[in-house]
Amino acid sequence: MTDSLQPAAEPTPHSVWNNPWHNLAFGFGSGTLPKAPGTWGSLVALAFVPLWQMLPGWGYGALIVASMLFGIWLCGKVAQDLGVHDHEGIVWDEFAGIWITFWLVPAGWYWLLLGFVVFRLLDILKPWPISWVDRQVHGGLGIMLDDILAGFAACGLMHIAVSLLG
Repeated sequence: MTDSLQPAAEPTPHSVWNNPWHNLAFGFGSGTLPKAPGTWGSLVALAFVPLWQMLPGWGYGALIVASMLFGIWLCGKVAQDLGVHDHEGIVWDEFAGIWITFWLVPAGWYWLLLGFVVFRLLDILKPWPISWVDRQVHGGLGIMLDDILAGFAACGLMHIAVSLLG
């Protein structure tokens, strides 16, 4: 899910506060904020990154795979429950994308800031093939896949930045 810094067009379902699956999909409530829910969801996801960076690389990688697979199911289920394709408040896809962005990236506030900006730009601007996937793939996979691709692209750019700026 992305945002263009416009107010939320879709009302926040009350189920976000009483259904644990909906609460997770809405990023612990961050997706309910009235402007830029994808950005808010990404910020909440960013708070977990320093914890994940303490894991060994294979452990962080396993967490990413688990968050992607779980996210495909979760986002598909919640979208179906709500009767929409991709409610803008569903931000678990941003969680996975942000976590992918920082895989094997060194810890440090400046890397967190740069990675956040790079991921959000890729998620909002959706360069090809992210834009194609966003339009053509549906269901839980469609909700997740554009952010997964944006996350891997951001991760690659972060590794280039780390090698250049060290």
